[in-house]
Amino acid sequence: MPHRQKAAIKEPRKQAKAPKSEKTSKNLISLKLSDQERRIMERITRATSKDASEIIREAFSFWVAKRQRLCLDI
Repeated sequence: MPHRQKAAIKEPRKQAKAPKSEKTSKNLISLKLSDQERRIMERITRATSKDASEIIREAFSFWVAKRQRLCLDI
């Protein structure tokens, strides 16, 4: 009985991932939101055309500035 080889379909090799852009932050923080807070965040992202990360960074900046004006622990 002759030996038959199966026709192998080779997939192209995956290309190496391109290095991440410098804009990508190396710091990652997880945030839990209630359902109501998530809905509010979604409304804000649609209204401002900003992503959630930008909105949270902006809110944090406002919070820090307020603490500094009040001369509190920052």
